Amino acid sequence: MDAPTSMQGFQRWALNPLTVLGCVIAGGVLGWAAPAFARHLGVVGVVYVDLLKMIVLPFMISAVIFSLQNLYHDGGAARIFKRVVAVFVTFSFLVAILAAAASLLARPGGDLRAETRVALGKIVSADTDSSNTRMSMRTIEEAPKRTSLKEVLQALIPQNIFAALANGETLKALVFALLFGFAAGQVPNRIASGLHQALETVYHACQTLTRWVNLPVPFVLVCMAASEVALAGLGPIRAMAGFVMLFLLVCALLLVLAIALMGRRAGVPFRTVAQAMREPFALGVATNNSATCMPAMVSGLVDKLQFSRTRVELLVPLSISLLRVGAVAYFVCGTLFIAALYGRHVSALDLGVLVLVSVLSGFASAGMAGIVTVSLIGTICSYLSLPFEAAFILLVAVDPICAMGRTAVTVISSCAAVAAICAAPVKL
Repeated sequence: MDAPTSMQGFQRWALNPLTVLGCVIAGGVLGWAAPAFARHLGVVGVVYVDLLKMIVLPFMISAVIFSLQNLYHDGGAARIFKRVVAVFVTFSFLVAILAAAASLLARPGGDLRAETRVALGKIVSADTDSSNTRMSMRTIEEAPKRTSLKEVLQALIPQNIFAALANGETLKALVFALLFGFAAGQVPNRIASGLHQALETVYHACQTLTRWVNLPVPFVLVCMAASEVALAGLGPIRAMAGFVMLFLLVCALLLVLAIALMGRRAGVPFRTVAQAMREPFALGVATNNSATCMPAMVSGLVDKLQFSRTRVELLVPLSISLLRVGAVAYFVCGTLFIAALYGRHVSALDLGVLVLVSVLSGFASAGMAGIVTVSLIGTICSYLSLPFEAAFILLVAVDPICAMGRTAVTVISSCAAVAAICAAPVKL
């Protein structure tokens, strides 16, 4: 077996959901059995998360601008550009609102015992029982700072894109990438070809770098799980059962709505659409990779639901690249889970910020999967002043299950978006 084949085999093993779950369990056992030693392993997780953050910005910018250039320069896509944008944006916001409503009703993570909250607080140096007492002996405790709409807009619009990149401000960079991608699409091909090739090079280079960074994932997960269990014990893990159940229920609801929409557009019964989507759904659950489902998506939409092949073959890759509604639902549920975990009251403005930032982060997650997707919740939490470090390992622990629902929703919802954009099939 040659070296590239062996490396690919190791990568598949390292990112296999069973491997991820097994490493988290092994790390938990290590943290429980040798807490004094395991506490020192947390630095491995810190370095790993920093490496992921290093890749996110160039990967996101190149992917978004590259996709928008393709959209503009393809004649078929240019004619339906407004409809594509309207459907993608509408789908993303509706999914975010639905996920927020479900999370607020269920409030997973909001019924933890006091000792569990204290343990989590210690992990992020936010032990309110002690720190607030010390501060109150010195000065009057200030009221929590409220975020205004003006501050939200200023946090999204970059005054200096280079400063935003230097400071790691992901959403400002995304807003710039979207606007720049729209403008670059208007430039003639003979002029824009150099930029197009450069962006494609950056895109594929970041993919390669991500694969390299993910090579030590089993070791990293063992270290992170061991460190967190040594600090907080096993109690916080119990909070994840409610989160997983909520997210899977949201995914099931979104799948039903997507299939119902396709049935309405195609003029066929719900059962017929469900059978047509069986193969892409199974591939999404089995591989956790939406790109691998594209041939099955095209087959289901064209051969079984009779949509136009020309339109479907154009729109399926675009929807898989940009319409990441599974990630949007996950970002909303995950952020509200963390808010409930720390007893943070979420105001109407906070919900508005959460929905908007989650939708933008969904577009920013183009091409990302697994743990890299989980790390984007940290960006959203920063806008709501929520701690993320302790919750990261909790989300990673159950991500093999959540990733299945996330991918399935992205795949089937992308098919629904394609069906909404395409003309209804003509019945003979």
